[in-house]
Amino acid sequence: MKEWSAIAQRTAAASDGPVLIRNARVLDPASGFDAVVPVLLRDGRIAAIGEGAVADASTRAVDARGCWLIPGLVDLCARFREPGQTHKASFATETRAAQAGGIAHVVIPPDTQPVIDTPAMLIRLQRIAQQHGGVTVHGLAALTKDLKGEALAELSALKAAGAVGASNAYGPMPDSRIARRALEYAKGLNLTVHVFAQDMALAAGGCAHEGPVATRLGLAPIPVAAEVASLRFWISLVEDTGARVHFCRLSTARGAELIESARSRGLPVSADVAAHQLHLTDADVDGFDPLCHVIPPLRSTADRDALRAAVKSGVIDAICSDHQPHEADAKINPFPMTEPGISALETLLPLSLALVHEGWLTPLQALARLTSAPATIAGIDGGRIAVGQAADLVLVDPEARWVLHRDRMYSAGGNSPFIGRRLHGRVLRTFHAGREVFTASRG
Repeated sequence: MKEWSAIAQRTAAASDGPVLIRNARVLDPASGFDAVVPVLLRDGRIAAIGEGAVADASTRAVDARGCWLIPGLVDLCARFREPGQTHKASFATETRAAQAGGIAHVVIPPDTQPVIDTPAMLIRLQRIAQQHGGVTVHGLAALTKDLKGEALAELSALKAAGAVGASNAYGPMPDSRIARRALEYAKGLNLTVHVFAQDMALAAGGCAHEGPVATRLGLAPIPVAAEVASLRFWISLVEDTGARVHFCRLSTARGAELIESARSRGLPVSADVAAHQLHLTDADVDGFDPLCHVIPPLRSTADRDALRAAVKSGVIDAICSDHQPHEADAKINPFPMTEPGISALETLLPLSLALVHEGWLTPLQALARLTSAPATIAGIDGGRIAVGQAADLVLVDPEARWVLHRDRMYSAGGNSPFIGRRLHGRVLRTFHAGREVFTASRG
């Protein structure tokens, strides 16, 4: 950690002046731009692209031949564990991990401790984030007080304090009248409601996909119907209220079909998927691997491939990390007793680029799901490369092959099933507001 801090201080000091990035393939999914052109950064913004991007005596030049220059990623779901669970992680560690992953904007769910159900709590989160800098942090407001589903939170005041949406996270919504009123309230505020679609009664405390693997291992199942039933409920409320709803972390083929159907009828819905759901399946749980204990659970190969197809078609708008760092003890109990979640900030981009190398997505399609689309969902001014835009940029070597090692991760959580795996595509430099906040070490 000390070594990283020294590198960060040196690179930050070196990048206070203008920077000219030469010979990079510039990819901007928001506009469809894809060309090798120079880009000039000055005063924290993109000053010029193409012919107007020229250096003077004060400009630091970066030769990026063979690299991609892309917008900083926008992650719709990452938990930094602060406040409330700093034994797992903190803003100090997870900000570094986000920078190493090329992430410029992070959306934090409201299930911090205390819950983000008052403006004071949201302001506290923002102040913690500002102390560290280098990543722009956005908070989701709690949809109901203490996420209990019993009374609506102060959504108007929370929006005024800077909330980019509202969510009940994993909290219950047992009263359908409260759910409907929440959507009506949010619509009046022009606030997007982020819904994790899982029927708690059908999930019944399960920990694995309902299928042959869970049956053989004797693990309590979570059926596909748990996601489908919840989606149908919330989509019916969207039909009644016209509220804008974003469905978080889909895991099933039938779920993707419901989103496609809703969108075909003009309903204001969107969806995302966690990157690990596009690669792992319930077969990876075999052997009771606690690193593969996630909620929603890893599903079948057919579900995974359907999710990939939905990402390609745009039915699923965004790919997120669903970053949930844990201390080592959280993953050492019998599988059902371990805490679900993956430390995922540093693998979000390479897992998404793997879909490009495998032929599922074009480069612009993959990057759109990581930048411009999630920025639009969250109402964030980011995720694009344009003159005058904040210089939140990432230099990527798309052909680099590297192995994820636990002792080289910046996140405090080492709970990743991708440790030891060879990944494809690596962040070399991350710029935030024109300042170089991360530089990859050699080797």
